[in-house]
Amino acid sequence: MKHIIGGNPHAPLPQVKSLTIDDDAAGQRLDNFLMRHLKGVPKTHIYRIIRSGEIRVNKGRASAETRLNGGDVVRLPPVRVSERATEKAQAMAEQVASHAPAREFAILFEDDSLLAINKPAGVAVHGGSGVSFGVIEQLRMARPAAKFLELVHRLDRETSGILLVAKKRSALKNLQDQFRERETGKTYLALVLGQWPANKKVLDKPLHKYLLPDGERRVKVVTKDDPDGMPSLTLVKMRAQSGPAATEASASPNGGRGYSLLEVTIKTGRTHQIRVHLASEGMPIAGDDKYGDFECNKALARVGTPFTLKRMFLHAWRLQCKHPVTGNVLELKAELPVELTHFLTQVLPQAV
Repeated sequence: MKHIIGGNPHAPLPQVKSLTIDDDAAGQRLDNFLMRHLKGVPKTHIYRIIRSGEIRVNKGRASAETRLNGGDVVRLPPVRVSERATEKAQAMAEQVASHAPAREFAILFEDDSLLAINKPAGVAVHGGSGVSFGVIEQLRMARPAAKFLELVHRLDRETSGILLVAKKRSALKNLQDQFRERETGKTYLALVLGQWPANKKVLDKPLHKYLLPDGERRVKVVTKDDPDGMPSLTLVKMRAQSGPAATEASASPNGGRGYSLLEVTIKTGRTHQIRVHLASEGMPIAGDDKYGDFECNKALARVGTPFTLKRMFLHAWRLQCKHPVTGNVLELKAELPVELTHFLTQVLPQAV
C-alpha cells in the first residue's frame, strides 16, 4: 500500500458536533458565533454552509442573522480547519500576550457582568494600527482566570476617563444595544482655545471619515447633502471661561485668546466627533495633535513654563446607562486626572 510522502494517514476525520449555547454566547448572531468557534475556516465557507442548511439550530435551518438563545443547540457539520490559519492565529495571540504586561486600572465599578475603569491618557484601548497592545490585552493578562473580557465601546488613545468592559457576552450585547439606540448618556470635559459662545449649544454637522496618504485616519465636517456624511450630533454646555484680557498675550501660549471649559455630550458616537466638531468652530481642544493649534500645543508642552500641558484636554467624565442585568440606572463619574486639574488651576482657576 502506497502512502503519500509527508501525509498523515492517522489524522482523524472531522466529526459532526453539537454545541449548546450558554448564557455568555446568548444574543450572538449565528455567523459571529461560528467565526469564533471555527477559527481557520474562511468566512466564505462559513456563509456557504449556513446557506446550504448544513448548520442547524435546534434541528432547523437558520440564517446568518439568527440570534442565538441560551439553551439552543447548534449542529456543526464536519469542517476541515486550515492548520496553517490556526497556527498563524495562535502565533499572533502568543505574540500579543508576550508583549502585553499584566495591568489593572483604577476601578469605578465592578460586578459579575461589568467592569468600569478610569482609562489614563496615552493608552490605546486595544492593539492594532502600530500599537502592540492596549487596555483590553493588559486586563486579560492581569486576569487569566476571566472567561470573558470585551470592550463595550472605544476611547481615543489620548482621551482619559470612563471605559466599560463586559465580563459576559449577554452584558456586552445589552450595553452595545444601549449605545446603538442612544439610550446612554456620555458627557466629556473639554478645554478649548478661545471664547465659546454661551448660546451655542448644539452642533449638528455630518462627518466624513477618510485616510491620509500614509494610511492614518482623519475626519472632517461635510455638508448636509454629502452622500458620505454621517449624521453627528454634539451638545455643548459652557462651564467656565477666561476672557482674553485675563492673561497678557505675551505670557499666554495661546496668544491671549483665553480658554473655555465645556461639558460635551455626544448623541452619536462618530470617530473623533468631539474633536472635529469643536475645531470646526475655530476653537480646538487644547493639546489636540490631530485637529488642534499645533504651535500652541508646542508652547503648552514646553517644560518649565507655568502653562504646561503634554496631552489633549479631553476626558470622559460622566456616563449613565442601565445595568445589563438589573436594569437599574447606573451613573458613573471619573474626576479629572491630576495633570488636567493642575493645568486648569493655572489657566482657569475659577473652574477648579
